[in-house]
Amino acid sequence: MRAYHDEEWGVPQRDARMLWEMLMLEGFQAGLAWITVLRKRQAFRTAFAGFDPEKVARFGASDIERLMADIGIIRARAKIEATIQGARIFCEMAERGESFADFCWSFTEGKVAKGDGHGWVASSPLSEQISKEMKRRGFKFVGPTIVHAWMQAVGIVNDHSAGCFRWAEVRVGKRRET
Repeated sequence: MRAYHDEEWGVPQRDARMLWEMLMLEGFQAGLAWITVLRKRQAFRTAFAGFDPEKVARFGASDIERLMADIGIIRARAKIEATIQGARIFCEMAERGESFADFCWSFTEGKVAKGDGHGWVASSPLSEQISKEMKRRGFKFVGPTIVHAWMQAVGIVNDHSAGCFRWAEVRVGKRRET
């Protein structure tokens, strides 16, 4: 967890595929501890073709059954189906010329939203807005709490505490964005 926090969590992520992967993983985390997902991350990447949306979008019934039998991942049919649907939405957006990364960052005009540095919140008006739009587009497991956790993880919002070395680095943009 320390390496994840120090090197990845909260660093602004601009890669569309990685933003989608993290959103899908946050969906799998629903009702569980993040460490559970983090420990299974490589197994998820293997099971979901490296989170390549074009490949995952082509998954069918046999792939769902394969995933349901994979003890390396969280075997929740609704979450598996939501990931496949999320890949299809990602691909449909790309086919229309819409970048998933641009979509994700459009809510903050491409800038990192500043947390207050005093504590963690479960959701926010911004996560509610993004959640509503994602649901409108057909994404599942994207409620305001999941979306806020995802926004924190991919650096759309800087929710490091003010005493954390990462808060100031992300706040002033000292660390290279991924």
